[in-house]
Amino acid sequence: SILFILAFYPLPALAKPMVERIVLDNGITLLVAERPGAPMVVVNVLIKAGSVVEPPEKSGLANLTAELLTQGTKKRTAAEIARETDFMGISLAASSDYDYMKVEMVTLKRYLDKGSEILADILINPTFSQEEIVRKIMEIQGELKKNEEDPGWVAQREFLKTLFKNHPYGRLVEGDENSIKRLSREDLIDFHSNYYLPNRTIVAIAGDITPLQAKNLIEKNFGKWHRREIIERTLASPSNLEKTVSIKLDHKIAQANIVLGHLGITRDNPDYYALKVMNYILGGGGFSSRLMNDIRDKRGLAYSVSSEFVARKYSGYFQVELQTKNQSATDAIKLVLENMKRMRERGVSDKELEGAKAYLTGSLPLQIETNKEVAENMALIEFYGLGLDYFDKFPDYIEAVTKEDVLRVAQKYLHPEKYVLVTVANLGEANIR
Repeated sequence: SILFILAFYPLPALAKPMVERIVLDNGITLLVAERPGAPMVVVNVLIKAGSVVEPPEKSGLANLTAELLTQGTKKRTAAEIARETDFMGISLAASSDYDYMKVEMVTLKRYLDKGSEILADILINPTFSQEEIVRKIMEIQGELKKNEEDPGWVAQREFLKTLFKNHPYGRLVEGDENSIKRLSREDLIDFHSNYYLPNRTIVAIAGDITPLQAKNLIEKNFGKWHRREIIERTLASPSNLEKTVSIKLDHKIAQANIVLGHLGITRDNPDYYALKVMNYILGGGGFSSRLMNDIRDKRGLAYSVSSEFVARKYSGYFQVELQTKNQSATDAIKLVLENMKRMRERGVSDKELEGAKAYLTGSLPLQIETNKEVAENMALIEFYGLGLDYFDKFPDYIEAVTKEDVLRVAQKYLHPEKYVLVTVANLGEANIR
């Protein structure tokens, strides 16, 4: 649709958005980036109601709650919500992650008021009808079954489960077939009333709207939503690996899917930027990374190989993912570990450092070109407490990274001696030691 295209419409003159932050009386944190030019507005709502706050035995509860928001309220049925939003060309999507749930609304400016009223309605007054619950659970179970056929997905699930053990980050956001089967309507109502609160909510708006207009709009539609303090569940940090753990799963497939890694850092760790540079050089930089160069280009051992540090609110992890022929799995794994060791022992060259910095600073404007990207990034920057000047400071953080920093973080955060290794392969052909 034209609206979908407009959501991605770049406004190059405003590469670094000016962001205004307003805290409303009921505790909502409102962030506004005024971007005149495109006739559409993106509203990104982020609520601290992700799967980290659900009880372990009710795994999948946060996700099910989020997925059912658009399926009926006290004022509107699911069909009425769909009809109203379709008529105005409004796109409305809710989803859940580990640390938060989010709803994104994309609308033409002239429908912003009506759209915000519907947005407030689904967030504050969902009804969670039994019929919709049953339908949605069946849908999620179907997706989980389908995912079981994807060896990459299976490898990733086993990796996180083994690495994080009983921590929420070790479970699937969707839950599993057994846990979601047990969820009741009361569970959803309780979860919603406990965690969907204005003082746990960030609203980020990007588009042709002034901060004052945005404040009036949100106060009008969300003003009667009352704040309440709740006691946060305390989360124990996941424990470090004591030794290497290797998990082998036999699937009759032509190529092995491998995930190798260990715990990493939280998003607010000051070493985040040095790690970003280091990881770009190691395996995050696509065809210009060492892993790709060594394992794919030089030796032709992998179809694809990459590494990443995933940093979340309470913990994070480092992982290398690769696909290779069953027969070459052992050699490819050995090369991954050798590259990790070399990074720890010798660090990086001036040329590699400059290339990584140039890419990371140069690609920032491309990540905040559209209203959709700006709204999404603003909400996350607020959630992780990174500061409103983050867009301005990011290039400086990256430029400040030295070769010594890269070596230091490699030695501190890369562990080629203790890791989780998951191999999904035809084990008869892949001789994994």
